Amino acid sequence: MDSEKSAIIAACRMLLRPIASLLLKGGMTWREFSLLSKSVFVEVATRDYGIDGRPTNISRVSLLTGIGRKEVKRLRDAAAAPAETPVSKSTDATRVLSGWHQDPDFLDAGGEPRELTLDEGPASFEALCDRYAGDIPHSAMLKELIRVGAVEERNGRLRALSRYYMPVQSDPQWLLSAGSFLQDLGNNINHNIAVPAGDRSWFLGRATNPALRAADLPAFHAFLERQGEAFLEAVDDWLTRHAAEPGEADQRVRAGVGLFAIQGDNDDTQVDSHDQD
Repeated sequence: MDSEKSAIIAACRMLLRPIASLLLKGGMTWREFSLLSKSVFVEVATRDYGIDGRPTNISRVSLLTGIGRKEVKRLRDAAAAPAETPVSKSTDATRVLSGWHQDPDFLDAGGEPRELTLDEGPASFEALCDRYAGDIPHSAMLKELIRVGAVEERNGRLRALSRYYMPVQSDPQWLLSAGSFLQDLGNNINHNIAVPAGDRSWFLGRATNPALRAADLPAFHAFLERQGEAFLEAVDDWLTRHAAEPGEADQRVRAGVGLFAIQGDNDDTQVDSHDQD
C-alpha cells in the first residue's frame, strides 16, 4: 500500500471516531451508516467529478466508487425523489440575534441591544424578524429563541441574552448544527488538499498543548469563552460591514470562520503546540 493511501486510511479513522460517537448517541447502527455512506459516495461523485462541469455519468460514478451501475442508478433515482428533510433554523436565528446586536434601529443609546416589545412600533421584535428572519413567523422565532435561552421575556418586553443561536444539546436542531460544523471543517480540508488553480488555501489552524495541567482546564475554558466570543463578534462585525447590498444577489458568497475547544486524550499524531496551514 502506498504512503498516500495509508495516510488517507489513517486520516479517515481519525475522522470517523467522533462521527461514530455522534451517530451512536443518536441510535444509528453501522448498517444504517453503511447504506447512507453509499448514497453519499454516489451523490458526491455525481456532483463533483463530472467533466467540463457536467454531472458525472453512471459509468464514471461506478468506476470511481466501486458501486455497480444498477445500484448507482437506483441510488441516484432515490436521491432525486422528494424527501422530507429537517429544516435548520440556525442561520435565520443567528441572523436575527446578530441584527439585534448590530442594527442601529435595535440598539439603545449605549450601543447595546435594546429591550423590544413584541409587535408595537418600528423597533419591535416583529420588525426585527421582518428584516432578518426570512419567512419564519416571528412567533415561532421567539418561541425557539426563548427555548434555547437566547432571549428572555419579562413584563411584556424582550431582552437579548446571547448574540449567537446555539440549540439545546441532543435536540434535532443541535444535531443539524453539529453536522454543519463538521461539513464546514471538511470542506476547508478538502479545498486545501488540492487548491484549485488561481485560488489560495483557506486558513486552517489550531493551538494545542498535550501537557496542560488538568486543574487549569476550567480556567482555560473560561479564557476561551471570553476571547473566543470577542473574536467571533469582531468577525461578525467585519462580515456585516462587507455584506452585499440587496441588489447584488449574484455577488453573494457564504464566508466565515469556525472556532471550537479541543480537549481529550493524546492521539498518535503529535503536532507542535501551534500548527497552521
